[in-house]
Amino acid sequence: MIADPLKIFVTVAELKNFSRAAEELYLSQPSVSLQIRNLENELGSKLINRSPKHLELTQSGEILYSLAKQILQLYEKAKQDINELTTTVTGSLKVGASYTIGEYILPFALAEFAAQFPNVDIDASIANTVEITQAVRSNHLDLALVEGEVNHPDLDIQALMDDEIILVVPNQHALARLPIVTADHLQDRVWILRESGSGTRDFSDKLIKDWNINVKKSHIFGSSQAVKQAVIAGLGIALVSSWIVRKELAAKELTAIRIKGKRLIRTFSIIRLKNNEMSKAMNVFTENLLSHDLISSLIDNNPSVLD
Repeated sequence: MIADPLKIFVTVAELKNFSRAAEELYLSQPSVSLQIRNLENELGSKLINRSPKHLELTQSGEILYSLAKQILQLYEKAKQDINELTTTVTGSLKVGASYTIGEYILPFALAEFAAQFPNVDIDASIANTVEITQAVRSNHLDLALVEGEVNHPDLDIQALMDDEIILVVPNQHALARLPIVTADHLQDRVWILRESGSGTRDFSDKLIKDWNINVKKSHIFGSSQAVKQAVIAGLGIALVSSWIVRKELAAKELTAIRIKGKRLIRTFSIIRLKNNEMSKAMNVFTENLLSHDLISSLIDNNPSVLD
């Protein structure tokens, strides 16, 4: 360290003893003596008068001692200031999320981040998966959290966590009396669906197609909240993220039905433009999202509603 010789000199001057200074600094006495001699040679002046009984600073030593104390203090401050350049997170963060994540996960993640890094200005946007993905690709958002499959070669995609999709029905619905249903039970039903472009809509459409389910009639709503309320009102059945109906299921406002032999899982992902330089705020926010502590806390507080 560039300040080591001055630190050694100051310690010797204050303890007035080479042996005690060496012990304090975890150095050998010859090393301490060598550093003092090197300082004296560099400055061209004797700094310390040594005698068998005592040690005292020369006039040159007194001058160096006074200024060395200041230099060491300034050096420590410089280290702290430079360290803050790499540890203090400032600037802005433009983050987006599709509706399910934006309404039920992002607020908690942002609250934790804002508490740790209050100097970051946060701008959050919520829309469906297609709209949010396009906002990232056009560089209007730094990064985003989306549900379902996203396939664009210009995007960097990281898996965040699994999301369970469940079938919910009105309490008065005929299916609500069944402990478990099969694909046959879902034929010729009225379905509540999200709009095109929604990750949940894509998931529902694929499942209905793969299972060859005939949809008697469908009603389209533009948000997860509206879908949930439509089911509660008795308008039809729906596939939704387990995140959005926890409170309603606990309050027995609607019914979740297990599908025989099926557990419907999709992935929540973090997306950002490839080759874009990440700001400190982006890096730290992404690290927080991917931390096991955050995900474990979210999952522990939101267990599967069908377990």
